[in-house]
Amino acid sequence: MANRFISAGIRRYAQPRLLSPLSDYQPNQLSKFCFISFVFGARTLCSSVDSRASAFHVPLARKLKSRKQSPLPALKNWVDEGNDVSHSELRRIARTLVKSKCYHHALEVVKWIENQKNFHMIPADYAMKLELIIENYDLMEAEEYFMNLPDSAAKKAACLTLLRGYIRVRDTNKAETFMVKLYELGLVLSPHPFNEIMKLYLATCEYRKVPLVIQQMKRNKVPCNVLSYNLWMNACTEEEGYGVAAVETVFRQMQNDRNVEVGWSSLATLANAYKKAGQSKKAILVLKDAERKLSTCNRLGYFFLITLYASLKEKEGVLRLWEASKAVGGRISCANYICILICLVKLGDIVQAKRIFLEWESNCQKYDIRVSNVLLGAYARNGSMEEAESLHLHTLQKGGCPNYKTLEILMEGYVNWQKMDEAIITMKRALAMMKDCHWRPPHGLVLAIAEYLEKDGNLKYANKYITDLRNFGLFSLSLYKILLRMHLSANKPPFHILKMMDEDKIEMDNETLSILKAFTGCVQAEVFGGEAVTWNSVSFLGFFKENFNSYISMYVFRLKQVELKSTGAERFCGI
Repeated sequence: MANRFISAGIRRYAQPRLLSPLSDYQPNQLSKFCFISFVFGARTLCSSVDSRASAFHVPLARKLKSRKQSPLPALKNWVDEGNDVSHSELRRIARTLVKSKCYHHALEVVKWIENQKNFHMIPADYAMKLELIIENYDLMEAEEYFMNLPDSAAKKAACLTLLRGYIRVRDTNKAETFMVKLYELGLVLSPHPFNEIMKLYLATCEYRKVPLVIQQMKRNKVPCNVLSYNLWMNACTEEEGYGVAAVETVFRQMQNDRNVEVGWSSLATLANAYKKAGQSKKAILVLKDAERKLSTCNRLGYFFLITLYASLKEKEGVLRLWEASKAVGGRISCANYICILICLVKLGDIVQAKRIFLEWESNCQKYDIRVSNVLLGAYARNGSMEEAESLHLHTLQKGGCPNYKTLEILMEGYVNWQKMDEAIITMKRALAMMKDCHWRPPHGLVLAIAEYLEKDGNLKYANKYITDLRNFGLFSLSLYKILLRMHLSANKPPFHILKMMDEDKIEMDNETLSILKAFTGCVQAEVFGGEAVTWNSVSFLGFFKENFNSYISMYVFRLKQVELKSTGAERFCGI
């Protein structure tokens, strides 16, 4: 299918203003400058609300923004009361709802517009509705909607939205097939769909396909834009067979292209290629050129370059750009502070990081715990748990609200430095927090606390701990083996553990079976494939005998494919 797409002739295309699938890309993977390129090539559906909106727009928007109720009754009542509402006002309201991630409400508003006889849907409305269908339902429904659009103008406006939907789920086959469909409809002539396909190839590590897309663009006289060149250079950087020489060739082509201007993002992409090739001096020289291209109206470029300088261990460049970024108008965001703190921690300059943290703290309007978490993590990793605890108490006094990451950092520090009682207390707080979020603690921390409880011999709390973990889906064979060993040491029957393991469909290994066989005592039975096994107490035997019919189907026996023989388990159970 890729070959079919690459060989296809291209006719025409126009780019709509649509939401870009930012969730496809990881901003923390800043060494991959596909994200840089993507930010500059993206269009957004969520335009800001016009501050000059008419007087009735604000109260109507408030009525429609309730997350608990459908906006349609409020909209109908508004109109029935004799209030006017225009198409443009409703479109702004829908965009406001999208910005607030009220996708279902936004879709209902767009559908209401579509059903009104006095309103005429424009191509941008169809594009918005298609995006909202993807957000609320799935791509199959979006495909059906696209195919039933009334005219080519609507399809032209909506096609890039559907293509980005395929890219979001990294469905290469469907994306390539859809590109062919766009060619057949005569909807492709600008670089934008090609750029989207190149992003997909980068995301799926199909780097060698990117130059083929560029060749297709050239054959069909589709001009490359800045994003096209950046993606091309990024592919050459990632593909082992190309190397830095190929990146330099692409960059020279870009310099010779009169239709594009080389900006900081392209120079950063080139610097990243030099860094990966081990040519740090060249990378630093290119970054200094990139500094001259930075805007005085936007801080975005400053922090991409700061991150690159940090990866090159060039602290002077990090601090220079940090100071330069302060000259840009507007408040420095929490995200900017987080970036500079991460870079300084990476460079090992905790003292400077603390200074900048205190600077942020003195100016912040709302205490964002994510900023202090960076410094907290640095203290915990370095073993400075007293400083970490002091900072944690300080943030609480300042009104900071600990999040799951705060507790994870503290737990990790306590476990690494063997402060296990504190780790257990923090885990209790984390378990309480898990009721309201999707976060789960790393398995290593969960297991470390369980191992400590085993060593301490605290069977009562271990039972409760593992039961609580199980309620959040945090069960594993390793945890159950710890609990089995503890019951064995305490001479306690393990039936409730076996029941939980069966319900959780836990696969047993030889070590688990060895633990079970170690429950020795006064009665023998041929279980586990005919091997002699002795059980540890009369109460254990009685419990098993009473519950034979229910437990005989348990997974522990299914695993070993037990054949119950009259001389074995049947005689043992007295039946």
